[in-house]
Amino acid sequence: MTDTAIERATAYLDAHSVYEKTGRIESPSTANIQRLVNLMGDPHDAYRTIHVTGTNGKGSTSQMISKLLMAHGLRVGTYTSPHLERVNERMAIDGEPISDAELAENVLAIAELEPLVESRLSYFEIITAVAFRWFANSAIDVGVIEVGLLGRWDATNVVKSDVAVLTNVSLDHTEFAGPTHAHIAGEKVGIVKADSVFVQGEIRDDVEEICAEVVCARRVVRGNHFEVMANELAVGGRLVAVRTMRARYEDIFVPLHGNHQGDNASVAIAAVEEFFDSAITRNILDEGFATVEMPGRFEILGRQPLVVVDGAHNVGGAEVCSEVFFNDFQIEGRRLLVVGMLKSRDARELLGALRADEFDEVVCCTAPTPRGTPASEVAAAARAAGCEEVKVVEQLDGALAYAYRQMRAEDTLLVAGSLYVVGAARPVLRQLMP
Repeated sequence: MTDTAIERATAYLDAHSVYEKTGRIESPSTANIQRLVNLMGDPHDAYRTIHVTGTNGKGSTSQMISKLLMAHGLRVGTYTSPHLERVNERMAIDGEPISDAELAENVLAIAELEPLVESRLSYFEIITAVAFRWFANSAIDVGVIEVGLLGRWDATNVVKSDVAVLTNVSLDHTEFAGPTHAHIAGEKVGIVKADSVFVQGEIRDDVEEICAEVVCARRVVRGNHFEVMANELAVGGRLVAVRTMRARYEDIFVPLHGNHQGDNASVAIAAVEEFFDSAITRNILDEGFATVEMPGRFEILGRQPLVVVDGAHNVGGAEVCSEVFFNDFQIEGRRLLVVGMLKSRDARELLGALRADEFDEVVCCTAPTPRGTPASEVAAAARAAGCEEVKVVEQLDGALAYAYRQMRAEDTLLVAGSLYVVGAARPVLRQLMP
């Protein structure tokens, strides 16, 4: 496959990236993707599937599930979104992302089929179909498929899942569903099929009725059928104990930061148990969790000074991020925040969740996307939220350089507010750090 092929594939994808540029979705429906996969011979039916949705935590939970399945000796395809630096990150087999050559071949194959769909495909529909096709052609045993947006009309929702997972529900994407938690839950549980085992990680009172009415093969509920019994801070992550209907697992090391990762681990364990209809042996459990990574989610890029990036982009995620930042780390020096966000976010609300007023300096930039909120508006919201020292640096790379130049070994930098910000920040920070 020549460089020209990947260039043509990239250009084709870019020409279809309407939502990525505008945040708008016209007539959300699975009709397009259904016609497309039918034309492809329904590649998503060639393997078993675990389908994962939730406002926050679905990425981490999907990675944990994938690693546990791999530890069982299965060939596992994992589909996630969005990507941080390269679109190839969205799909991987046994942890290895798709190559440029394979990506180009699959994208261009979809391009040839688009005229037969009779409607213009979206970027996400194309990438989803690429993953389905690549997984089928690569003879995977199981696909772990993360929902892109909500659930019911998400392009991934053509799969017939063996296990459907709901991590949690909070107020996000209310421009498409809402205004209540129950409305959002109703969209998310739309991924559960009649033959699916439904693993329910969310137990809010205001969504329970919605979840209880779901038609499924079996409903497995956090608090009733599985729960976290212990969740303690450990060096490099958490030490967790989980009880399920089949076993009790003590002293599980989860190499991710934050109390919430213990909850995600319990959901992942319950999902894998349901997939096999059996408990997980200890050596497989330890092997699976040992290699779990989650780039861009409270990811530590450097120490002395401590540099952390977190793609928290909604209130729930930002609250978790700030809790980990302030509670799990002893910070002796100055605390700096570089932040940018999308226009669809309430800047003051998101900054409040990040506890921006507790930082010594807040550096505001424009997220590197047409959907980015101007840095001046982020700064105005920061001042309104009580931040005393606020700096405006329009471009992200300049904001990072400004913040990093003034840091001493005992200081800490957090970069947050959007996955667009974090994805673009990672390569810049790697160059800035010695």
